[in-house]
Amino acid sequence: MSDLLRAPAELKYAEELAWLESVDDNPKPFSWRLSPKMVRLFVLGSERSDGLDREVAQKWFGDRSIVERAIVTLASDRGLLLIGDPGTGKSWLAELLAAAVCRDSTLVVQGTAGTTEDHIKYSWNVSMVIAKGQSRESMIPSPIMTAMETGAIGRFEELTRATSDVQDALISILSEKYISVPELDSDGIVFAKPGFSVIATANSRDRGVNDLSSALKRRFNFVRIPVVTNKRSEAEIVRFRTEELLRRHSIELEVPPTLLDVLLQSFADLRASAAAAGSDDEKLESALSTAEQIGVLEDAVLHGNFFGERTLTARTLASSLVGSLARREPEDLAILNKYLHGVVEPRGKEQGGEWPEFLEGGRDAIATLS
Repeated sequence: MSDLLRAPAELKYAEELAWLESVDDNPKPFSWRLSPKMVRLFVLGSERSDGLDREVAQKWFGDRSIVERAIVTLASDRGLLLIGDPGTGKSWLAELLAAAVCRDSTLVVQGTAGTTEDHIKYSWNVSMVIAKGQSRESMIPSPIMTAMETGAIGRFEELTRATSDVQDALISILSEKYISVPELDSDGIVFAKPGFSVIATANSRDRGVNDLSSALKRRFNFVRIPVVTNKRSEAEIVRFRTEELLRRHSIELEVPPTLLDVLLQSFADLRASAAAAGSDDEKLESALSTAEQIGVLEDAVLHGNFFGERTLTARTLASSLVGSLARREPEDLAILNKYLHGVVEPRGKEQGGEWPEFLEGGRDAIATLS
């Protein structure tokens, strides 16, 4: 895995998945590699009451009922649609579920304006068609078709970014569980094997881009992923993901708890400001998600490691925050400047700690970008 920039979950946790499978004596639906109970344990981590000989680390931080409903949906005839704000961990949860159920999370279609029906069904190897004609050998199956043929989980990222005609191609797949190939005289139907299902994700902020039809909605169970508001849970997520990213760069650095608190409080302040704003011009364009917090912290750590004293400082953290969140000029810079002078400056005078240095770093970053 050291040769991979980012290993999929089934490779990253291969040893753990194999061990869980070896001790799993619970009933399994279809051809699932793990039982529903073990899938939940793999995603949410083990507890002392589970009675396992080893600890299983938590990989997705969220409500237990959300994971259980997602797992139950995958064992049914309906597709699973994970919907929520950007940065709430929808794709990561989908990847973990696919890895645990069928040991393959890479059967993915990415929804964009350029996604076509071929990406969902099949296309053709032109050179083989010219040489030997249309046949199953010259057909290029989509990731969804491959999932159908192998009884695996197919994933569709950002479903609402795909056009309506592409979305409609999923309707027959989810309801009839087969794909017709009219170009073939014989063997012209690809049937889904037991265990096949689809996990789709959708950004709740993309409503109105390409709304789902009523027919397609009926083929999915909707599972809403809420924004993490609990400060302790959010701190665990940020710390967990940042440590993974730092290991990728072979950086040994402990994030000081005081600076993590500064980052979490800053995002909480900016979210409260956005909620109270009267118009979009008074809000940052950023979604202020947990994923963006992770990006800010990683940027600050890398900057300090490569260009600083190999430590994380409040000044560098503030610079990374401004650089990451200031996407519109001058609107976002004005909002951040107002936050620094209206909230951070008084807090620094009252509480001290890392806040005065954070204030100076933010001011310098805004002055550079202005």
